[in-house]
Amino acid sequence: METTGSSHPMLAPGDAAAFALTLHDSPGPHLGRPPVPVLALEPGATLRERRESFQGVYGEIVARIGEPTLYGGSAHGPGVRWRDDRRTVLLAGDRYGARLSVHDTGLLEAAELRVFAWGGAWAADEPHDFDLLPYIWQLDRGGPGEPPAERTGGRMASSLEHFGYALELMLTAWVEQLPAQVGGDWAGFCVTSGADRGRRVQLSYGLADGLQVSVDDRDGADTPERAGVMRARGWHSRDRGWWQAEFPDPERAQTAEAARLALAELRARGTTHPKELRARDVSCKDRGELLLPGLGIRH
Repeated sequence: METTGSSHPMLAPGDAAAFALTLHDSPGPHLGRPPVPVLALEPGATLRERRESFQGVYGEIVARIGEPTLYGGSAHGPGVRWRDDRRTVLLAGDRYGARLSVHDTGLLEAAELRVFAWGGAWAADEPHDFDLLPYIWQLDRGGPGEPPAERTGGRMASSLEHFGYALELMLTAWVEQLPAQVGGDWAGFCVTSGADRGRRVQLSYGLADGLQVSVDDRDGADTPERAGVMRARGWHSRDRGWWQAEFPDPERAQTAEAARLALAELRARGTTHPKELRARDVSCKDRGELLLPGLGIRH
């Protein structure tokens, strides 16, 4: 076992899995105690390095106690839950590493729902708090345990700028967190706008295909002038009327560019407020229920 800055030694993956089993099966003595570190990350670790490091610990724990009830994560790192109505085992990470803890389910979720209910920016000139939410995405695939009876409605963006921040955080979280938790499965959604009905801006990420953004431009002219306009916005290529941009091995710069590109396209086509936007066809390989409470728009 290595030592960390906390009062707890950092557990090796095998020991972390054994400790997770204890929290899962006999949580009582550990409820309310500080999280125990199970992973330390190098300062400035890339998204790839973070997910590969987390995968080692996560894989050991899953092998010992089974698939989680809820996959997911925050803007700072993964947040995986083995949950029933009595206790929730939480494997949570941030830029420093990852920790294991167990919580009274009712108390934990009530506190998290209060964050969603009472935080946020009430106006465009106030700071957003998408990066402070306890989780920004969750995936329920009907695994062991019991799903929550009450779901958050999510945090709504107060401006298109805030939506852009939320979208960047979401894409960055997916690049780091999805492959470690669901392997090669892709996740995606499309954004539609009441200002441009019928138009779809599609975003998806999977380990095999990378990060992809596309927009339906089949009603646009197939001319050099139109191509110049779209390439100036940042699009890479046109295929059967869809303009697309692909980032095969994305890091933070590429997730920021993908979010900027989607937002610029929505603005260019008349969207002025996130209330006009909807996320549709939200899915993780068409398996389970994927929730995006930190995206900033309704879905």
